[in-house]
Amino acid sequence: MVSLLSRECWFSDHVERVLGNGKHTLFWSDVWCGEVSFRVRFSRLFELSELKDISVFDMYHLGWGEDGEAWRWRRRLFVWEEEEVGELMLLLHTVRLQVDRDDRWRWTLEASNDFTVRSAYNFLSANPPLALSVPAASLWHKDVPLKVALFAWHLFQDRLPTKDNLHRRGVLDRESMLWVAGCGSVESSQHLFLHCNIFGVVWYFIYRWLGISAVIPAQVTDHFNQFSISGSIAKTRCSISQVIWYATV
Repeated sequence: MVSLLSRECWFSDHVERVLGNGKHTLFWSDVWCGEVSFRVRFSRLFELSELKDISVFDMYHLGWGEDGEAWRWRRRLFVWEEEEVGELMLLLHTVRLQVDRDDRWRWTLEASNDFTVRSAYNFLSANPPLALSVPAASLWHKDVPLKVALFAWHLFQDRLPTKDNLHRRGVLDRESMLWVAGCGSVESSQHLFLHCNIFGVVWYFIYRWLGISAVIPAQVTDHFNQFSISGSIAKTRCSISQVIWYATV
């Protein structure tokens, strides 16, 4: 069985980047201003940037003001993209580099901000691992492309960028959590992939095609296990069912 902690990124969730001179902090990919990286918060700008691996130090000295040379794009920006640049520049307006200090990491589980094995042990003891009830052999299926298996891996752990997850990370406000289909439900993995009356209904057609009669479970992992053995417990049939499940999601 695949085992994981109740929070996949428990370690990184308790490590913060403290900005010094910015030489060892990536502007787009590291979390150094806010709760998430600019790569996540401003994903469109990251895709368009010609300086994806630039440090905060270099961005600062190129100039991240309105006419700064740090803003180099692959094409001319649309109006709404220019508005995102304006929002990003507002966040950067208050940033001040400490030229005499190096960037460093801060461990939030200790008052001293220094990592200790004791603090990590205490946290893990209070938050024991949860079992992910999907066999490893099913997850890393030989007939399923790696990128699809990785997608499912994140789906099973509820780590996809659904709106409820983005809200928990501070990217979206509460009013923006509703599913775009207009059904009035929060966009969660369970709703999006299983229970939405517009998109989740695809399973009805898959079931009818395979001649299966079943009630869709509440959780994605339970649905995967149920679907794997819906037609037969024979090993070959289970394997085919799993490939169909992966293709559908």
